[in-house]
Amino acid sequence: MIEYSKKQFLVVDDFTDFRSALTGMLRQMGVDDIDAATSGEEALALCRKKHYDVILHDYNLGKGKNGQQVLEELHHDRLLSPHCVFIIISAESSQAMVMAALECEPDSYLTKPFNLASLQQRLDRLITMKSVLRPILEAQWQEDWSGVLEACTSIIASHPRYAPHCRRHQVAALAALGRREEQARLLQMLISERPLPWALVALADLWRENGQLEQAQALYLDGIRQFPMIPALYDGLAATELALGNPEEAQQQLQQGLRISPHSLRRQERMGELAQRNHDHEQAARAFRHAVELGRNSLFRNPENHLNLVSNLQAQAGDSLLGQRVLGEIRQTLGELDRTWRDDPALAVRSRLAQAETLDMAGQPAEARRLAEQAVAQLAELEGFFTAPAALQVAEQLRALGQAQQADSVLGTCAEMYGDDPQVMTEIATRTDDPAILAAGSQALEWNHQAILLYQQKQFPEALQLFRQALASQPRNISFALNTAQSLLRLLARQPAGESMEQPSAQLKEECRACLQQASHMPASDHRQERYHKLRERLEAL
Repeated sequence: MIEYSKKQFLVVDDFTDFRSALTGMLRQMGVDDIDAATSGEEALALCRKKHYDVILHDYNLGKGKNGQQVLEELHHDRLLSPHCVFIIISAESSQAMVMAALECEPDSYLTKPFNLASLQQRLDRLITMKSVLRPILEAQWQEDWSGVLEACTSIIASHPRYAPHCRRHQVAALAALGRREEQARLLQMLISERPLPWALVALADLWRENGQLEQAQALYLDGIRQFPMIPALYDGLAATELALGNPEEAQQQLQQGLRISPHSLRRQERMGELAQRNHDHEQAARAFRHAVELGRNSLFRNPENHLNLVSNLQAQAGDSLLGQRVLGEIRQTLGELDRTWRDDPALAVRSRLAQAETLDMAGQPAEARRLAEQAVAQLAELEGFFTAPAALQVAEQLRALGQAQQADSVLGTCAEMYGDDPQVMTEIATRTDDPAILAAGSQALEWNHQAILLYQQKQFPEALQLFRQALASQPRNISFALNTAQSLLRLLARQPAGESMEQPSAQLKEECRACLQQASHMPASDHRQERYHKLRERLEAL
């Protein structure tokens, strides 16, 4: 028997009558501690102050965040305790809405209207299950993956009815520990017993990540045959087709996933990027338009969606003058970009260039030239820099607007910062044949390569010397700065014991701090951010 009098509840709904009715049901169950919120923002504020045992959250709250977006943010900010039960409630029953709600993986989904008996039955089952699984959930919360495996084994033995739930946690733990062969064997065993959709997706994803593309393709197709309403299967098949060199087929599969569940921000972004790559600018614009709409109240809103929407609207026009309807949409999109990310100077430059291109295509070259010159002035004052893809696009825009010298300058900086990435250098080579840009970092790349080999051979002082040379040659290169910092930290740690240092620790620490300061100018979305933060933590711990 569950003691509801000891549970803390949060009810989130924008209709007073429903909040009162639901609160009344909970009182009849013996619940004493009930908080209420009328918006997603209010719910998040309450969750930052208090840990709830159960959250009953309406999906559609009118303006502002919906239930899916609130749940995503609660997970991202780690505001849900492991034992908390989160249930999405909705009066809507459209496939698109239901799939959007289910894809964010709440503990359950309730359709209005419902009565006291059905509510209590659902809560009894979920709270009991979470109580049994608590050792697993707490270990998972602490990222103690070995502890998760131990708890799963114990609970399967003592509570076999919860074995399917434990198996899913086992798969996640094996993945986190990098034990891929065991993960594959477990998934194959589960599928042979009963072809569960999540297990099919997990095994096909694992094969795709391991490069077993034909096997993954066959399993995704088999999964779609058995479970045609699971959008994750189409997502995985699209990624596999893309890896196999079939971008048009990949786009078709992703479109199938969108037909089932169109309210996924990430899926719309992937569709936009894929359609843009396939030069299907109409589909790309449609997808990025949806992504902009879905992102307005989302933690995962992305300014690239606004810029990509504008770019594809321009591309749709081709050599024709932009019409008034398209001009209006571009102005609205860029205006929203400027208001939402007003404190980002790099985005301000890109927005100004997009406006300049738009005016040029609308037959206003003088005004376009004026805006381009303003963007160049803003560019000169930037402390940081763009991501590599953004830098390449900015260079193209500058060249198209008659700013060739500034375009080459952007490409030169891009080559210095990201020149250790062969793909970036290949893209730069399609935009310039200037040897001063293309060959400037070749010697530094060789020093960095040799230094990595020496570091792997534990010849740390020799590796540091070459890392230093590479960084001195290309001081804005992010990887060179991080490699030098890591090498310095290795020497500062004095491993193996007794290792001597030619420079005092204080000097090495200061040099390391300077390297990390150089790397700190990387864009927030750069994949090396995590490494940078870990190195900085190690330095501060010394």
